[in-house]
Parts: sequence; structure tokens; C-alpha cells
Amino acid sequence: MTTTNPGTVLREVARMYTRAQRVVAECSSTTNTQCHLLTELGRSGPLPLSELGARVSLEKSWVSRAVEAMAERGLVTKEPNPQDARSWLVTLTAEGERKVHELNTTLDAHAAQLLECLSGRDRAAVEKSLQLLLKALRQDQAAPCCALPRPPKDASPCC
Repeated sequence: MTTTNPGTVLREVARMYTRAQRVVAECSSTTNTQCHLLTELGRSGPLPLSELGARVSLEKSWVSRAVEAMAERGLVTKEPNPQDARSWLVTLTAEGERKVHELNTTLDAHAAQLLECLSGRDRAAVEKSLQLLLKALRQDQAAPCCALPRPPKDASPCC
């Protein structure tokens, strides 16, 4: 694919990177859905089942099945939500936290491997561009459900 359209290039990079990360995550004995849910719980802490699904943009039935499978493996607990008796609160167990750490280490190593083929100068440019893109995504009104928490206003800027 040869194009100068930034939107097309960004979508293609996101598509290819996501597919590659899925392959790497599958090697860590989790399904794609479980990987998404585990890493989201690792980022955010305990979440109601419905909010967890919203954050990863998955249907409630997919999330419920994946959470049940992860609970059976001892990766999460699912307990009544003390703030809403009609919902469940999903929490990582110690084993789940270990799995999240393992996944993050595996996925970070894959990202580092991809960047290693670039020159130091190009790698620095890509890393700077990714920080700028992350900043823009955090401000994007279309992505409030999946954005990581914004840094405090008094924190030094990432870019």
C-alpha cells in the first residue's frame, strides 16, 4: 500500500498492529476478548460488568462469557456491586494481576521489537509522533469511552 493520506496510513497501521498484537497475546494463553478485558481491568481497577464492556466496545454477552471463563481460571472475581445491587463488579485476582503483567511485558516486547528495525532517529520521531497522537486522542470527543484517564492538569505535558 502506497498512500500519502494520513487517515489511510493511520488506519492501516492500527489494523496491522492490532492483528500482530492479537497473535502475540494468543501465545500468552488468553483469547483476544480476555486480553482486552484483562488489560482494561489492569489499567482501571475494578469495574462494573457493563462499564467494562463499554470500555472495550464489546457486547454484554461476549463480556459475560469471557468474565465467567476468566473467573473459572482464577483471573478475576465477579461479585455484587456494592454501589448498584443490579450489577456485578469485576476485579482482578492476584493471578489476574500476574497475567496482566505477563501480557503487558509480552506486548511491550513485541512493540520494542517492531521499533528496533528503525534507526535511532526514526525511532525517536515515531515515539514523539505517538505521544502527539495519544494527546490528540485523549482530547477527541469521539473516543471518551476508550481513552485512558487524562493526566492531572498540573502534570508536565507528555509532548
